[in-house]
This record gives sequence, C-alpha cells and structure tokens, in this order.
Amino acid sequence: MEAWIPITIAAAFLQNLRSTLQKHLQGQLGTRGASFVRFGYGFPVALLYVFALHQFGGYRLPALNLSFALWAVIGGLAQIYATIMLVHLFTLRNFAVGTAYSKTEPVQAAIFGLLILGEHLTFGATIAIIVGVVGVMCISVARSPLSLGSLVTSMMSRTALIGIASGAVFGISAVAYRSASLSLGGPNAVMQAAVTLACVTGFQTLYMLGWMLATDRSEIGRVVRSWKTSSLVGLAGVVGSAGWFTAMTLQQVAYVRALGQIELVFTFVSSVVLFKEKINRLEVTGCLLIVAGILALLGWT
Repeated sequence: MEAWIPITIAAAFLQNLRSTLQKHLQGQLGTRGASFVRFGYGFPVALLYVFALHQFGGYRLPALNLSFALWAVIGGLAQIYATIMLVHLFTLRNFAVGTAYSKTEPVQAAIFGLLILGEHLTFGATIAIIVGVVGVMCISVARSPLSLGSLVTSMMSRTALIGIASGAVFGISAVAYRSASLSLGGPNAVMQAAVTLACVTGFQTLYMLGWMLATDRSEIGRVVRSWKTSSLVGLAGVVGSAGWFTAMTLQQVAYVRALGQIELVFTFVSSVVLFKEKINRLEVTGCLLIVAGILALLGWT
C-alpha cells in the first residue's frame, strides 16, 4: 500500500474529530474565534513537530524561497476565505444547496492541479472521483426537502454559486499547499510538509489575530478562556493537517482530497453507532457511492 493512503485516512479521521470538537465551541466563540483556535492553538504544535523531526529524526531544515512564500500565503488566505464562505452558507435559506456544491472540491482541485501543476488524471480515476462527489452531494441534501433533480435546477442560484466558489477556493488552497511543499525541493516529503504546515499555520495565526484585534478584541479573551477545548481542537487540527500536507506532497491533490471524502463515512457511522440516529435511503446511497468511488480510485492508482 502506498504511504499516502493510510496517511490520508488518518487525516480524514482527525479532521472529523476536530470538527466535532469545534462544534462545542460554537456557543462560546464567534465564527472567527472558532476558526482561529484551529490555527492559534495548533501553531505551537506545528513548531514542535518540525523541531522533533530535525532534532530527533535527523532531517535537515529545507531552505525557504520566494516561490514557497508566495504559495504558502496564497494557500493560507484561500483556506481562510473558503471557510468563511462555507460558514456564510449556513446563514442562507437553502444552505443545503450551497453545502452540496462546496463538496465538488476534489473535481475542482483536479482542474486546478492540471492548470497550475500540469498534473493529469486517468479516465478511470476521474470517473471514480465524480462518483464520490455525487455520493457526498447526496448526503449533503439527504435531510432537506431537496432532490437531486432540484439540486441540478438550482445550479445557478446565489447559494449554489457561493458553494461552488467555496469548493473552488478550497481546491486552490490544496494545490497551493502542494506547490509550496514541492518548491522546497527536499530533504523529504515529511519534512517539507512539516515546514509548510508550520509556516502556513503561523501566517494564518497572525492574520486572524490581527483581524480580531481590528474588529472584535473581546473575541480574543473568549478564545483564551476556552483553552481546554480549544487546545484539543488545535492539536487534532494540526496533526490532521500534517497528514494532509504530507499526503499532498506525496500524491496529486485530486487523489488525496477524493480519498479524504471517507471523512463523511466516519461521520455517518458514528451518527448511527454512537448517537443512534435514523438514516434514510439517500444517505445510504450517498455512503455507498463514496465507498465505491474510493475503491475504484484506489484500483486506478
């Protein structure tokens, strides 16, 4: 088994854990504060990770360059604003439409990977990714009055366009992170990903801290007071991100993000097993499509 596969699965699991923990912060913090803890509390862990790899793993530190800095900033900003668009969707009337279309990220990442990095996918892998995306969209609208037919007809609505834009900017972010990591040119994928993660997380921490200082300083106090849960969010977030960054250094972004859709399967299983929630046919269909897409994807790589 190629290394990027178990790394991606572990990253998806940790992302699901981080999202669960972040939900507990929604009542204590605003949108920016809940987003900031992912970076602010994760940044020290990212620095320790780089230090451990260098000091105990014997990996040398790569030389930073202008290309790396440019891609890191583009990726960091893209991730922040894609998240803001995604959160904004929940304030709109038909948010399920936008959320479903935001899940087209793997397809859009494949397009940006082709345009920016010249990376090509096989025909079979492309079909597998599309099957998985359809499965994710099914789950996204399963508990709303929408049907797949109405989802298609609403494609040009404002909500759908914001969702598509969110998925596109997430795709740009992922490709930018891969570009930043690859621009370091060594010493190896693990160290390249670790340094990229530390630099990006540090930039995002400073950016969002400055934003809160300028707009709502009281939010900073709430972030500090929520340190117990926030530190767990930061830990789960940065360890998961280390997995994503490493996987995207080893493999094309489209493959990694497509396999990462297994996160919804984790969520699906936990809701049934742990919370005893009832499921409907569309959710089951979506879950089966995701699994089928992942199995087909792995068969074509």
